[in-house]
Amino acid sequence: MMRTVLLNDFKRQWEETGAAVMTAVGQVGESGRYILGESVTRFEDALASTLGLGYSVGCASGLDAIEIALRALDLPLGARVLTTPLSAFATSLAIIRAGGVPVFVDVDARGNVDLDRCERLLEQRRDVSFFVPVHLYGHPVDLAQLGRIKERFGVHIVEDCAQAIGASASGRIAGTVGDLAAFSFYPTKNLGALGDGGAVGGVTDTLRPACMSLRNYGQSARYQHDRLGLNSRLDELQAAVLVSAFLPRLAGWTERRRRIAARYRAGIANRLVHLPPPDSDAQPVWHLFPVLVSAEQRQAFQEEMMRAGVQTGVHYPHLIPDQPAMRGAPFEIVGELARAAEIANGEVSLPIHPHLTDEEADLVIAAVNRWHGR
Repeated sequence: MMRTVLLNDFKRQWEETGAAVMTAVGQVGESGRYILGESVTRFEDALASTLGLGYSVGCASGLDAIEIALRALDLPLGARVLTTPLSAFATSLAIIRAGGVPVFVDVDARGNVDLDRCERLLEQRRDVSFFVPVHLYGHPVDLAQLGRIKERFGVHIVEDCAQAIGASASGRIAGTVGDLAAFSFYPTKNLGALGDGGAVGGVTDTLRPACMSLRNYGQSARYQHDRLGLNSRLDELQAAVLVSAFLPRLAGWTERRRRIAARYRAGIANRLVHLPPPDSDAQPVWHLFPVLVSAEQRQAFQEEMMRAGVQTGVHYPHLIPDQPAMRGAPFEIVGELARAAEIANGEVSLPIHPHLTDEEADLVIAAVNRWHGR
């Protein structure tokens, strides 16, 4: 019976990490401390050190991390927030929950928000003073250009690093350019927990107290509530698993993803399947390996891959401003979103994870190259 090459293989991950996970769980149980204890502090310190940040603050999800970051920056009610239309819905949902109004700009060829368009908009719109760029698919935006935008226009930047932990460009690590960075530990992420989790991080400590307060009911001390905060605490179990079992393996897992991506890029040769253009100045972490086919052929391509034993996915088939939930929400679209729509209509994600074997990667390559359309 043919084995399917999976987008993610959590059973293999458990084979590698199960013993370390159970040890971490046991240590938390023995500690008798389940919320905001030693494991959370250890993980926050280790994560910050790994990513070149001054600190990180654990929270309940990547969505909450973006909201906490914007609220820590005192986002005014109704403030315009420049962002991308092509991302997980959580990016815009966090902006709206924080009281902002998303301003959507088209994306570049790799699916990241088009920074040139952003600069032109900021030259004309002084009312846009917040920016949430997303490092999509594990590909960082041009961090040198992002830094110039921050310096030139004085915009407050929250980097959505949910898919790009450890990615770098122009000698900078994703998350170290903006005022704050948001991370997700949803299980499928490059550094995923055994459930939901997230973190906010920053280079300087200025906003750390606000982030710590907002994640814990807005408290500055026990029963002292200075802000209208959230119940968004990374729990001890997830923190212990992350710091003891998963974070020490992140570098190796990332390198494996990069080797698989290089194998795909060298081996896939099909005029009907387009790979994202390379960026010689960036070191992506390949959270996903997206390819583009025509919108009319996407379903046929996915069906053919499944017949060949290859699981595929689609990220993301609907632009955020087109979602039904946005009908009652304020937002703006600047210019056409033609490239974002093209990617949304034709993107297909191929399997890429640290436990994928070379033989499985070659099976994927062969299946892609055999496809001749319908």
